[in-house]
Amino acid sequence: MKPTVEIVEVGARDGLQNEPVSLSTEQKLTLLSALADAGVRRAEAVSFAHPKLVPQMADAESVMSNLDLGEGFTPIGLVMNWKGWLRAKATNLKQVNFSVATSNTFNQKNQGAPAAELLAMLSDIVAEAGELGIAVGAVISTAFGCPFEGEVSEAQFMAVAEPLAAMSLLEYGPADTIGVATPWDVTRRLQLLKALGRNAALRAHFHNTRNTGIANAYAAIEAGVDVLDASVGGIGGCPFAPNATGNIPSDDLVYMLHREGIETGINLTKLIAVSHWLEPLLEHEVPALLPKAGEFPSSAGA
Repeated sequence: MKPTVEIVEVGARDGLQNEPVSLSTEQKLTLLSALADAGVRRAEAVSFAHPKLVPQMADAESVMSNLDLGEGFTPIGLVMNWKGWLRAKATNLKQVNFSVATSNTFNQKNQGAPAAELLAMLSDIVAEAGELGIAVGAVISTAFGCPFEGEVSEAQFMAVAEPLAAMSLLEYGPADTIGVATPWDVTRRLQLLKALGRNAALRAHFHNTRNTGIANAYAAIEAGVDVLDASVGGIGGCPFAPNATGNIPSDDLVYMLHREGIETGINLTKLIAVSHWLEPLLEHEVPALLPKAGEFPSSAGA
């Protein structure tokens, strides 16, 4: 296994976008500052989705104009279409993510266009972003299953993966949008991506909808993934996927990795404190287990 694994914290974006309670701009800035203080170096901070469809992210420009956490912290913005790209590039962002699903039904519901059109759009964004000094990552959504079409074949997966592998991306990889993958699924899909060559880093995004998220993260690490997404407290989910639940919890993932001696650069005690800070704001307990169980008990507690 790798001695270090980078975790991209997605709680401020994927985490908050499916919560019934909307945090204020100031609260989001406090959240991102606390995550940076805990050692997070990259985080999805905002989404440029249509504000009427995802009202929790309506203040993306305001968040970015007030966010200044120094050069050691890189915020990422999610871009869903060309309008979102125009909004994103007008801010001070230096990295964006773009999503293309394996399922055209999901693409139409999520972004209003089929995969072929989204891939062509992404190619144009990558070209323009390169001139502006903005790095672009890509997410293969519904990589393991679609809430509308069901099973996703390897051929469907590769139909999106192969064009992405040919682009000048910072990173790309699978997202288990509805949390249906098993560790064996993850191993097979990442092997397919590795066979395409390593022009970009491999990044994976898992949801814990069916309680396989952490096991899937372990499988991804064994398969050689470079970056894992996780959400503080395990909050979140996709508002366009029925019955969606949260991402794998950053807290639980960091605990597992640190117990094996795999470094993340994140302070687990501070991360758990962020989860507890979120609970009264969201008006519910976070799904993560570490905030409930605590860290590994010390000998003094025996």
